[in-house]
Amino acid sequence: MGPTGDAIHPHLPPAEVEVDAALVRRLLATQHPDLADRELAFVGEGWDNAIFRVGSDLVVRIPRRAAAAELVLHEARALAPLAPRLPPPIPTPVRTGTPGEGYPWAWNVVPWFEGEEAALASPPDADAERFVDFLIALHTEAPADAPDNAVRGVPLVEHAEGVERGFAQLRKETGIVTPAIEAGWADALAAPVATTAVWLHGDLHGRNALLRNGHFAAIIDWRDVTSGDAACDLAALWMLFEDPDIRAEALDRYGADPALRRRALGSAIRFATVLLAHGREGDPRLASIGTNTFRRVETDLARAR
Repeated sequence: MGPTGDAIHPHLPPAEVEVDAALVRRLLATQHPDLADRELAFVGEGWDNAIFRVGSDLVVRIPRRAAAAELVLHEARALAPLAPRLPPPIPTPVRTGTPGEGYPWAWNVVPWFEGEEAALASPPDADAERFVDFLIALHTEAPADAPDNAVRGVPLVEHAEGVERGFAQLRKETGIVTPAIEAGWADALAAPVATTAVWLHGDLHGRNALLRNGHFAAIIDWRDVTSGDAACDLAALWMLFEDPDIRAEALDRYGADPALRRRALGSAIRFATVLLAHGREGDPRLASIGTNTFRRVETDLARAR
């Protein structure tokens, strides 16, 4: 899999513009003619973007909805200064595209990374240190003009209503929302809020981390890049790593204080709720991530008692 980061769902929101290979070919011919004669192959489409592989080493990510158009610009602005200091490769745009040929929005060309989703094959425990070092390198204080995001990295209280709705639905359909999960969520809501806004990936789960030969090869899908509470990204520890001791050691290595640990666990609960809800609508891989995250959170809550 390459750096699409656009999970393929059977129940996608409708495209607001028609995007096909012929359009992509015309855009390349008029704006990046040196790429226009390369082999072009449709890879798939997700909630926001259609994906076309260009030759062996590049991908065109082109929005299919207006909501994604600004996110493409966010990626281009934010990733260039971040990429040099991050340990695993990230899909920094190598070319940018503008509206044309009847297409209304910006688009970009990014590298293709070989690998498989960490959602399909969990990373080894030995990679936890590398993953934490990536987070440490990323989580520097963000500038005031970092891209805004109304959902990622915000105080957990802003998610309280949505999580409670998710809990209510999951209670009807599953037994996964246990009293321990409810107590862990309540504790996270009560934790002191973050006082520093750091750079965030914003959507770090197993579909956005690539493994090659069993080890982290790239972190993809930066459309939600923003600034905010580091707990948002630290939630990935419960989405990626099975061993509770490895998660604890990772939090120690990161230097997480008690309040951040409480918020990170709460963020994991929030992600699990969202991923399981979406997954149950037709994406088994997202559902699996959500289910496993709930189970790992419950394990850590039991160990803490």
